[in-house]
Amino acid sequence: MRFIYSFVFILGFSASVCSQNQETYLKKVSDTILNTSRTLKVQDPLNAEKTMHQLFPGKLFHYPDKNTFINWICKTCKPEIYPDANEMDGDQLFPYAEGVATRLLENIDYSDSKGNQFKLLFFNHSQGDEDGLQVSRFTGGLLGLAKFVKNGNSWEMKSFQPAITAFGSFSQSPKPKIVQIGEDQYAFTIRHSNGGPGAPYYGFLYLIAGFDGKYQELMKVDYYSLSNSVSSDWSSSYKVMTDNGKKFFRDLVITTTGSYKKSKNTEDDYEVDLPEEIAAMAKTKKEFDFVIEKRYSFKGKKYNPTGKAVVTFSKVK
Repeated sequence: MRFIYSFVFILGFSASVCSQNQETYLKKVSDTILNTSRTLKVQDPLNAEKTMHQLFPGKLFHYPDKNTFINWICKTCKPEIYPDANEMDGDQLFPYAEGVATRLLENIDYSDSKGNQFKLLFFNHSQGDEDGLQVSRFTGGLLGLAKFVKNGNSWEMKSFQPAITAFGSFSQSPKPKIVQIGEDQYAFTIRHSNGGPGAPYYGFLYLIAGFDGKYQELMKVDYYSLSNSVSSDWSSSYKVMTDNGKKFFRDLVITTTGSYKKSKNTEDDYEVDLPEEIAAMAKTKKEFDFVIEKRYSFKGKKYNPTGKAVVTFSKVK
């Protein structure tokens, strides 16, 4: 009987310690943390890390390896579903019930033709952890942003979107790249890539832009790149076109350059999925180089391929 009481006591004590440990690294915050109508004004020069801490007032961890993050938990927040580009473990429910670790992902400055100055602060969210661990190969880092405009000697937040979509692997989103898609109209791209251990890594390009009052995915380009393959590889670049006089949401041309070689189906040589533009050639030829040019136009609410892709083959065997 004493043994049973002792065992129960140990279990209770352990649970209490675990709870206390969680409290030491997860700061409780209110649901106002996710209010997209929040206002914030900071003095110039804007310190990105301190500004992030004002937006996400959790417990700040700063390790010597530049692993700086803020841990917080919101018991009163209503979690919402956000897509994960990996599409492996389903969508993400944010804020996470286990707590959130928020990191500064990127800080981008740009100006428009009128001389207005802007800052885009991008954040990466993952599950809260005292040691800052980011795990799970097929879990992306959930991307969020805050947009500031300079007004005299201060910066005023004009847009706040805590979460958009999850990209990348091991809960780490790739850094966004800014791109001008119209007259004083700026968007950003994310290059997402992932794959299994030893398997090919397929890359996708996402274009995120302001539309209908929020930042959202307006374009997804499949087969943007291929790496970690013994037999084949390709990579792409994009160009914003001004040849048709569009003022906003200008067309983009994606140019993909690469090589294909039929796999030997060995342990390290996987047969790869191919873009439809070269799939027919791969059925009759063992290897070749190729260039694909494909144009995307904005219509309705998305960018979609338009016209016929231009494909050039060389070194065909």
